Amino acid sequence: MNIVNGYDPKTNKYPYPVDTDKHYLVVKKDNGLVFDKDYPYIDKSFWFNFMRRLIYVVIFLIVFPLTHIRLGLKIYGKNNLKKNKKLIKGGAITMANHVHMWDYLSVMNAVKPRRPYLFVWDKNIKGEMSFVIRMVGGVPIPENDIEGSKAFTDAICNALNEGHLVHIYGEGSMWEYYRPIRPFKTGAAYYAIKTNKPIIPMAFSYRKPGWIRSKIFHQIALFNLHIGEPILPEGNSPEELTKKVHEEICRLAGIQNNLYNAIYHHDKRIDYYTSEYGIGYKGSK
Repeated sequence: MNIVNGYDPKTNKYPYPVDTDKHYLVVKKDNGLVFDKDYPYIDKSFWFNFMRRLIYVVIFLIVFPLTHIRLGLKIYGKNNLKKNKKLIKGGAITMANHVHMWDYLSVMNAVKPRRPYLFVWDKNIKGEMSFVIRMVGGVPIPENDIEGSKAFTDAICNALNEGHLVHIYGEGSMWEYYRPIRPFKTGAAYYAIKTNKPIIPMAFSYRKPGWIRSKIFHQIALFNLHIGEPILPEGNSPEELTKKVHEEICRLAGIQNNLYNAIYHHDKRIDYYTSEYGIGYKGSK
């Protein structure tokens, strides 16, 4: 793997799992929600949407500025959104590598004032942050429920066809400060092809922190978010489209000869700088 632009933190702080799509965060709470055919995946009720708008105002005024302070966030390529505004207005999927608990807030910051929906691990909607995640657009992915999966698919397709943005993490889980782009599952491409909506590739890369941030605030890296040109689904199979998006995200992230294949096939973690992870790990903050 060659890093042609940016910084590789090579941290061993986080317990990256052996399987590239697995989670290491532990969700302790279970509120008992059932994600079946009757669950409101895209809740259109008055009070739900009133609360979403209210919380978005808080995010807009307070949290977006904090992403620049907390993460050192710099956003590049916003002109790609501006010049494709007409195309994106009809609905689009955004995709990025998943490398921090705040990275979705950074995506929201980049596409403001649009309020995207987000594919979410079902345990997160059952857990401690359930309310907040739902308010920022989180939609739980049902597991082991065929009718629930159909209702989820219908809700996502309807949202895209109504002109909304939907954010999908192709890697399937969060690995904080990880530099290589892990393999993508083909779900995002499936929805793009089914609804004939573009995929907007986005990539997080890193900058080396200065002395104050690294020594006093113990910050591992600062964040860049790169936004690419929309990729149209027409004429592609899910595998072909997934590969195109993965390759573009690698390019945006400043990576040549990425360690992993583009498409997920039960891939295992590649230990390119250490084999010991999660030393002293006590949870993410």
